[in-house]
Amino acid sequence: MPSSLKENISSKYFEAANRLRPKTARRRIVAYVEAYDDIFFWRSVLGDFEDDTRYFEVMLPTKVGKLERGKKAALMNMLTERVGESMIACVDADYDYLEQGATAMSHIVTTNPYVFHTYAYAIENLQCYGPSLRDICVAVTLNDRQLFDCDEYLRQYSQAVFPLFVWSIWYYRRPDYTEFSITDFLRVIETGHFTIERAPDIIANIRRKVSSKIHQLQRKHPEAKKTYLKVKDDLARLGVTPETTYLYIQGHHLMDKVVVPMLKKICDQLIRERQQEINRQSQHNTQRRNELSCYTGSIGNIEATLRRNLGYFRSAPFQRIRQDVAAFLQKK
Repeated sequence: MPSSLKENISSKYFEAANRLRPKTARRRIVAYVEAYDDIFFWRSVLGDFEDDTRYFEVMLPTKVGKLERGKKAALMNMLTERVGESMIACVDADYDYLEQGATAMSHIVTTNPYVFHTYAYAIENLQCYGPSLRDICVAVTLNDRQLFDCDEYLRQYSQAVFPLFVWSIWYYRRPDYTEFSITDFLRVIETGHFTIERAPDIIANIRRKVSSKIHQLQRKHPEAKKTYLKVKDDLARLGVTPETTYLYIQGHHLMDKVVVPMLKKICDQLIRERQQEINRQSQHNTQRRNELSCYTGSIGNIEATLRRNLGYFRSAPFQRIRQDVAAFLQKK
């Protein structure tokens, strides 16, 4: 396809292409996403809406024959009013959803009917959905003993960071958000080295750090109490609760700094327990070596297992995405 044509592809182009196909052929709807990893997630969203009349093709946007990554590239066509019934954009919500139109990008994400977003900050947040993490541990270790309540830990972590998270959104709805950036926020809620035994101390330490930072921000903005409470109420309206705040903080931080270190400690111990069990039950060295070799070969990779985690199907943000897609298709 000539590069000039690629640069001008729009929803109308795909609509025209659909009209050229036999009347019995399924209509093609192209869904542009931000990165390769997003293709699997959005396929899990859109696949259930395919039938005898339509199908989705999830892909990265292209420009002059080169792949582009990132939300800006995924929204390239929308920014020039090219999306429509046959071409949609699917992106991470980031803070854009919670900013509720405070920035140009937020306005696009929250108002354009052909732009779908995750509601949670990113796909990584949904892949780390708390109630699904025990299943991840079992999938990785093939050991079903519940050594640690991951879901409860994330609830407590969320409750601890929530008051400061409200401040973060308060700032990001203002022009001077750089005074308390996402990086500044993440620095405060850093958990540090995780161990199962230290989990209560980690939460307590985060509460202390959050409290200290809040007092600093309150001294800096003594007039902000009313607007802070307004943001807090608005976040509740948008689905953010103190117990689910982890779904709305930066996704890479949640996965890389909170969830993966926690799962690694849990899985390492579960694997050791299973290995010790094999050592105890084996009747001779050959059997022990064979069983250990078989078990070791069956152990999964934490990051890879998380990337294919579908436990988020049960989450509220995922259900909201499905509702948006259903509403989009119903209007046709």
